Amino acid sequence: MAIALIFGGAATVFFAMSLPTLIHLRWVRRLPSLEALIAPEGAQSEKKIPARCSVVIAARDEEMRVEQTVRHLLAQMGVELEIIVVDDRSTDQTSDILKRLVEQDPRVRVKRVDALPEGWLGKCHACRIGADAATGEWILFTDADCWLKPDVLARALCLAEREGADHVTLTPGIAARTLGARAWHLAFLLTVANWMSGVNRDRPRAYFGLGAFNLLRATAYRECGGYESLRLTVLDDVKLGLLLRRAGKRTRGFIGGDDVECHWSTTVTGMIRLMEKNYFAAVDFRLGIAVATGMAGVLLLAAAVLGPLTGTKAGLVAALAPFSFILPAGILAGRLGWPWPVALLTPFMLPVLLYAMLNSVFTTLRRGGIWWRDTFYAIEVLRKGAVR
Repeated sequence: MAIALIFGGAATVFFAMSLPTLIHLRWVRRLPSLEALIAPEGAQSEKKIPARCSVVIAARDEEMRVEQTVRHLLAQMGVELEIIVVDDRSTDQTSDILKRLVEQDPRVRVKRVDALPEGWLGKCHACRIGADAATGEWILFTDADCWLKPDVLARALCLAEREGADHVTLTPGIAARTLGARAWHLAFLLTVANWMSGVNRDRPRAYFGLGAFNLLRATAYRECGGYESLRLTVLDDVKLGLLLRRAGKRTRGFIGGDDVECHWSTTVTGMIRLMEKNYFAAVDFRLGIAVATGMAGVLLLAAAVLGPLTGTKAGLVAALAPFSFILPAGILAGRLGWPWPVALLTPFMLPVLLYAMLNSVFTTLRRGGIWWRDTFYAIEVLRKGAVR
């Protein structure tokens, strides 16, 4: 009886996670095409694309990618642009590359940061500098290694006007080198499906934002407090969405896919390293929550692994329950244009995600804080400065 309760309970938890995710996918889609967004009457709808957008990039030592990033932005169609690149204490050839780009195109502007003020994270400070210099009706925060399709900004702006949204955010796409990296990405999208679903349904407490593509009205940015309020917030992109929600602004979230192709990590190992600073920050560095989540994850996975050894129906169901994630993962794979068999690997990413979370907690505690952009931030400072 006890075995049936334990393993049956584990199976129930897995199904309780996967089945709601499947329902949320109704509201988790790609950004519509420009043709779908512009009404048949044509000219009357075209005027809804705002006249000017300021793109803000916080760049540090990005000599390998920043030029292509800026050139992809300069190729955006149907939108008047200014591109503000904040050179955040770069020590490589980033400054020289940006100087050349400024000479080639007057739409590019560069702000140089030589010293980080006390009480700021480097990226947050750079984003604030860029936003303060922005003159557009809209501000797009994006990363120095994200390449946008030529029409994605116009599509996002049209969508915002059609939906009456103040904020449009897209998940980062990946230039995946391996099937494992694609499976990781599907697993990541499953973890944020409820967030996207919530903002797209205007749920009262829902918020969302990702740094690869955070587009918002300039007035909304200033009304919500912007990066001045996010000085020491590691997950600044997500918490920017929180500030907007608190200010009563409307958000729309979409799967980025190849519309927003990011190059910051292309393997599972790289993803784990990338998330070292993020996963513990996601619970505001609260150790109790992290430990409880980690223990629950370990117990659930242990039940799935040990279930068949019990020789009971409950144990077998517990072992099979994680594979219920294959169906929603397969739907997401289709929306990304990937072959559906990659979804078969998604259940095997669950222990990898758990390891990444535990690694983030352990590494942050061992170091006493995080290293980011060659600067160390103590965990006590981050806990006090985080937006909750």
